[in-house]
Amino acid sequence: MIIITCLSGIIFAIPSIVGKDYQDNLPQWFPKRTINLGLDLRGGSHLLLEVDFKNYLKEQIELLKELIRKEIRSEKLAYQKLEVSNNSIIFIIKDASEIEKAKKILQKYKHDMKVDISGSAVRLYYSDEHLSNLKDKVLEQSIEIIRRRVDETGTKEPSIQKQGTDYILLQVPGLQDPKHLKNLLGQTAKLTFHLLNTEASVTNGQIPLGSMLVNGEIDKSGKQTKYLVEKKAVLSGDLLVDAKANINDRSAVVEFSFNTLGAKRFAEITTQNVGKPLAIILDNKVISAPQINEPIVGGSGIIKGNFSAKTANDLALLLRAGALPAPLKVVEERTVGPSLGSDSIEAGKKASIIGIIAVMVFMLLTYAIFGMFANIALVFNMLFIITILSFIGATLTMPGIAGIILTMGMAVDANVLIFERIREEARLGLSLKATIERGFKNAFSTILDSNLTTIFAALLLYLFGSGAVKGFAVTLIIGILASMFSAIILTKLMIYCWLKLCKPKRISI
Repeated sequence: MIIITCLSGIIFAIPSIVGKDYQDNLPQWFPKRTINLGLDLRGGSHLLLEVDFKNYLKEQIELLKELIRKEIRSEKLAYQKLEVSNNSIIFIIKDASEIEKAKKILQKYKHDMKVDISGSAVRLYYSDEHLSNLKDKVLEQSIEIIRRRVDETGTKEPSIQKQGTDYILLQVPGLQDPKHLKNLLGQTAKLTFHLLNTEASVTNGQIPLGSMLVNGEIDKSGKQTKYLVEKKAVLSGDLLVDAKANINDRSAVVEFSFNTLGAKRFAEITTQNVGKPLAIILDNKVISAPQINEPIVGGSGIIKGNFSAKTANDLALLLRAGALPAPLKVVEERTVGPSLGSDSIEAGKKASIIGIIAVMVFMLLTYAIFGMFANIALVFNMLFIITILSFIGATLTMPGIAGIILTMGMAVDANVLIFERIREEARLGLSLKATIERGFKNAFSTILDSNLTTIFAALLLYLFGSGAVKGFAVTLIIGILASMFSAIILTKLMIYCWLKLCKPKRISI
């Protein structure tokens, strides 16, 4: 089993050692996974994104305000001055005798908001605790949507993580021009369907109640097209299950399809509004407003616009990935060139080679043939680290290389403890096998204790550290686990094989 493990380590490590350029020369049965290189080794783009939570909160409160307006109207509660002020919804009850009625109406909102009624004035607002939870939720949703969008572009091994309470750090190795990615992330991709208000119009700048004026495309004369649409969306893009670019009548379009619930609602809307125009709004802009000619019961449709093949593909990608809960803003951008990454790799290689040679020479001079066994175990320790990093898809960074170099010293440290215990036992005049057995046994508890404490420290670094510190912690943990196998089990096997084959009279250590 030890030999099979060692052979597996060699086979799985070879693709990473030879590199992707030479993988085609390997036999077909060889594994294809290799170590992913981080931004500092491979080069790429670093973006710090700010989540606009204030905008999200404003939208949510506006939606809630309209919901409350509809609720108190349906209950025929007389009110005035329903508005939003300082992230609070306020209004005044006209008749003081209806305050109890208002309390009953607003009771359903108490699990989300606090309700204060002072005299005839009513105020609804979010508690600090609810706002904190809401902000965390928006941040987590944004990270997931960013991950989907980046993955859809075919970019591999992105690093996406929270930075504080308002920021997201995105690192994409290998991406030298982040312009396209920024364009994708800069769009909220909030898709909604609204019926046009064809029975009213904007007079003297006054928009009819329950409607809103939305910009459309700029026409051939350079004039901004505007649409008067109902404020309430009849359908939203969160019910989409697929979207893809296609060609229709020699023009690029985006085909979309809904899930079961969305298909049912879409069929009801198109059935009840035949002959009426339906505005498709993306990020507060009407991209098309086709007329409903007949009921659409298949749960799918087409978005037409002035699309090129690229913009249609981008829109389809955004719709598939889902809408961001809040807009994102790039507050910091850095690009690491591939040449700098190559320099870092070369520096890491040199440090590793120098470290390995120094350790191996020391072990040979100090422990002779036992030092040679330790050196062989050290080589396999390196192979196991490469294998595990490749297998779990971990990303190797410069701090990760530092963790590997530190692990090399810790790996031979276990051998040093074992060999010194064997030296002590050899003075007692026991048999060779008994001497080696007792040496390994007496050293094991010390090795285990020291490695466990280091693993616990590395786990804390991983849990609470940033990206670079996490890379160091991952390689350190993997290296320690690999060294427990190579320095103890593999070394012990080699020593016993040496005893059996060479039959030495005494231990030369």
